[in-house]
Amino acid sequence: MSSYVLITGAGGGLGRAFAAECASRGWDLFLTDVSCDVLEPLAQGIERLCGVRVQTYAADLTDPDAREQLWQHIERQGMRFHALLNVAGIDYQGPFDERRVDEVQRILRLNIEATVEMTQRVLHHRDPARTLRIVNVCSLAAFYPMPMKAVYAASKRFLLDWSLALSQELRGSGVTVTALCPAGMPSNPAVIRLIDAQGFMGRATTVNVNDVAAGTIRHALAGRSLYIPGVLNRILRLAGEAVPPQIVAALIDRRWRQSHEKVYGSSRGKVDTTATATIAAQQA
Repeated sequence: MSSYVLITGAGGGLGRAFAAECASRGWDLFLTDVSCDVLEPLAQGIERLCGVRVQTYAADLTDPDAREQLWQHIERQGMRFHALLNVAGIDYQGPFDERRVDEVQRILRLNIEATVEMTQRVLHHRDPARTLRIVNVCSLAAFYPMPMKAVYAASKRFLLDWSLALSQELRGSGVTVTALCPAGMPSNPAVIRLIDAQGFMGRATTVNVNDVAAGTIRHALAGRSLYIPGVLNRILRLAGEAVPPQIVAALIDRRWRQSHEKVYGSSRGKVDTTATATIAAQQA
């Protein structure tokens, strides 16, 4: 029986880093993303370099029918999993009242609905001979109320709380759950522009995407429930707990408005949703 690592959002920067890290450990992969144009070259490259088996399946995980077809395919293949890395997620940054309804729905459907369903499904398709490692990519934003990223941050808070609860619930059953909460990762030009626009703090809290992937896998194998990459980010998380959330929200609001004005010229009405949506697999 084949045993695989399932990675959602595998075509993005963090997804590719996870795929490379897992393949370097000799683990066979099952990769999914919305486009086969991204998946096929990635799979071919990994198979050639690492000598592992890589299967792919393109699916829009915001669509319940597409998720059902994905799992029907898995069932037909008789696949079993010893790890699930829920990387897929999306954000449309900018003022909430300027977001289209479909954009808000897509954040909720991918970040929350798809992640929860993929996790429940994999529990019924696990490799019984191995410990199942589940990683849910949250965000450092999960710890704070985030103006200009309000729905995204709240969705990541849900994933964080849910992951920590699930970690305790499944303890002792051969399953570990790790919540990954990174800050910015310079994995594409759009994200890099936003990081640079935030000045020193943006650059100081940034972490290398490959280091994040490697550290996350180490934490998952150790059975740890939470991983925040970067010493400064861990300090900021602790410091944030001592400050009233209203003050935190005000400080973040000022920081994000200034950075958006530098990149887009205005904090309102100038947000390039195509560019900011590329954070989908980066989880900045």
